[in-house]
Amino acid sequence: MSTVTIEDAQATLKDLIAQLNPGEEVTITQDGMTIARLTAEPKRDMTPRRLGTMRGTVLYMAPDFDAPLDDFKEYME
Repeated sequence: MSTVTIEDAQATLKDLIAQLNPGEEVTITQDGMTIARLTAEPKRDMTPRRLGTMRGTVLYMAPDFDAPLDDFKEYME
């Protein structure tokens, strides 16, 4: 974790962000006190989702699965 003053952060914000590794943090200070923390987000897996990968995983469904709930019977009439 590195520390920079607010003046340095304002002058080099683009470079600070570019140098951050996922999960790394930079503390921004003013007059020796912490005022902010800049944290890099972890990189997300951007592989496309495949349709149908969960097919066959539902092993049981109740016979009344899609029946109206008792609490809503008055609205159904």
